[in-house]
Amino acid sequence: MKKSLIALITFTFYNFSTAQETIIFDNQSSVITTGVPFLLIAADARAAGMGDMGVATSVDAFSQQWNPSKYAFSEAQSGIAVSYTPYLSKLVNDIFLGNVTYFNRISERSAFAASFKYFSLGEIELVQDEFSQALVAKPNELTIDASYSLRLADQFSMAVGLRYLRSDLKIQGLDDSAKAASSVAVDISGFYQSEEEVYDSFNGRTRLGFAIQNLGPKIKYDDAGRESFLPTTLRLGGGFDFIFDDYNTLALTAEVTKLLVPTPPILGFVDTNGNGRQDGTEPTIVVEGKSQDVNFLKGIFQSFGDAPGGFSEEMKEFTWALGAEYRYDNSFAFRTGYFNESDDKGARKFFAIGAGFKYTTINIDMSYLFSASKVQSPLENTLRFSLTFNFGDGTYREY
Repeated sequence: MKKSLIALITFTFYNFSTAQETIIFDNQSSVITTGVPFLLIAADARAAGMGDMGVATSVDAFSQQWNPSKYAFSEAQSGIAVSYTPYLSKLVNDIFLGNVTYFNRISERSAFAASFKYFSLGEIELVQDEFSQALVAKPNELTIDASYSLRLADQFSMAVGLRYLRSDLKIQGLDDSAKAASSVAVDISGFYQSEEEVYDSFNGRTRLGFAIQNLGPKIKYDDAGRESFLPTTLRLGGGFDFIFDDYNTLALTAEVTKLLVPTPPILGFVDTNGNGRQDGTEPTIVVEGKSQDVNFLKGIFQSFGDAPGGFSEEMKEFTWALGAEYRYDNSFAFRTGYFNESDDKGARKFFAIGAGFKYTTINIDMSYLFSASKVQSPLENTLRFSLTFNFGDGTYREY
């Protein structure tokens, strides 16, 4: 009994003294970071003009990025779309995001689509000294997507997408063994669009959508074992179309988004020798939150309850957006939107405006972004363009 009591007192004293010597690292960020973050950039001008949203908006050729299940509601037989987005245009002129998408509604109930997205980081010139020849590198990232959507009911469809990702950020001239990182990912989405309903002074239609995107294993950038999570994302949205007559329609949409990636924990170490520095025998420990050293599947579930700040911090990890689109005679559109992200999680806040024009089978869209945050957006004051060619427009009647 006496030995047990001494052991208990010793154990308690050790825990107490150890806790007193735990030192937390300074300047730790709670912003969630991932590999291939360019996947989160809106590639088309229509979505960008409404605050970077698209999971519950009406179908267009660029639905592949947001919710491919919408293709099952396309009135056009098929279409091809291209877009160009300058990035950091205030500083350089050779960083951009390009996108090409093709879709085909193959029957009343199904459709398929494919797309290619390319993100160029421009040219980087490296010079060792004044006598050495300059080494020019062109880092880039890309994805190749394919999706299939199926109408499960008259008003509801679902889709599955497969994505190949390649990130070539290493410089071969500095490391002969450097290789591009790659991975694969899956998207799952659904879309609901009601029948047109009659109200007192207008007709209306409800839209709902969800998408879980970039479900896949971590992407590995080097041989040392360092891996990064893909930007696995949950999107939920809803909207309503106010159909005033055959010429005038106003669509209002709201969307919330959350990264399904573990939150960085607060780290520290136990300063056993009291010198205030982390020595080789003093391992890093998680002081608050949970370790990010998990696989992507466990990370998805962990992301809903691992924020060091508890529930209030978890709620800050949701971004939200509001958008509106006015259409006249299905030939002209004016758009506006607002996007909001917590100051502690990236501080992306911006207003956007956009417009669209249709001439026969051609759609031209453009958008412009105004930052509303103290943190300057790399897309601020950037004009984005999209071009769409629809074939067999009116082959299917949905509205």
